[in-house]
Amino acid sequence: MKRTIAAIAILLLPMHAAFAASGKEPPPPGSVPGAPPQYTQFSPRELSRGFLALAFGSDLLIGKRPKGIRRYDHPITAHVIPGGSVDRTSAMEKILDEYADKVPALKLSVTANEQADIEVRLIDEKNFNAALVAAFGAKVARTFVARTDPQCMTSVKSDAAGEIVHSVSFIIVDKGERVFFDCAYHELLHAFGLSSHDQHNPWTTLNQNRMVGYLSVYDRSLLTILYDPRTKPGLTRAEVRKILPSIIKDHGLAAAGK
Repeated sequence: MKRTIAAIAILLLPMHAAFAASGKEPPPPGSVPGAPPQYTQFSPRELSRGFLALAFGSDLLIGKRPKGIRRYDHPITAHVIPGGSVDRTSAMEKILDEYADKVPALKLSVTANEQADIEVRLIDEKNFNAALVAAFGAKVARTFVARTDPQCMTSVKSDAAGEIVHSVSFIIVDKGERVFFDCAYHELLHAFGLSSHDQHNPWTTLNQNRMVGYLSVYDRSLLTILYDPRTKPGLTRAEVRKILPSIIKDHGLAAAGK
C-alpha cells in the first residue's frame, strides 16, 4: 500500500546493509494488531541520514522547486473535519494530541477553528479521487495517481522562504483500523514538513513498504530536529549538515557510545 503527499518528489538515499540501531522494543501499548516493533537507539549518522532523506524532496512538485527546509515557523493549529462512514474524529484528535505531547517544539494545538494551519479531512476510500481533483484539479490528480497510486495524501503549501503556510491531509476511515492509523501518523509527518519518503530506511513510518501505525522514537527524533530553532525554513542541505551534530547532541537523541 502507498500513501503519498502532494507537492513533494521521492528522494532516496542508500543506507548501509548492516543496520546498527539498537534498543528493540515491542510496539507501544494500544497499537493495532500487527504493528511492527521499533528500535529506540540510533547513532548520529543514522539520524542525520534519515533526516536529510526525508526533509528534502517530494513525490509531486507543483510550482517552483523549494531549495531548502520546509516547516512551520510559528505555533501550529490543527482542525479535524469529520467525514466518512466510520467516525474516527476522536481517534484523530488523540493522535494530534500525542504529537503535541511528544514533540513539544511543534507548539501544536487542536482547534475548532476551520482556518487552522493543518486541516485533517476524514473521508471514505470511494471519495479519495474526488478529493484529489478538488485539491489539485483533474490533470494534476491524474498524473499524481498514475505516478504514486496513493491511498492517503497530504498537500503542503509553503512560501518562497520555505515556511509552510497550510497543510491539508486526507485520511481514509473505512478500510479498517490498521490503514487508518498508518495513514494518520504517516500523513501528519508530511504535514509538519518531513515531505519525502525513503524505502531504504527500516525505522521510519515514511517508508512506503512498511505499515507502522504509531509515532515511533525515530520519527519523533526527526521532528525534534526539524523544529529545533536552528533548523530554519529555507536552510539548504549543506547548511543543515553543519548543524545536525550539535542539534542531535543537545537533544540527547543519539544513543550513548554510538
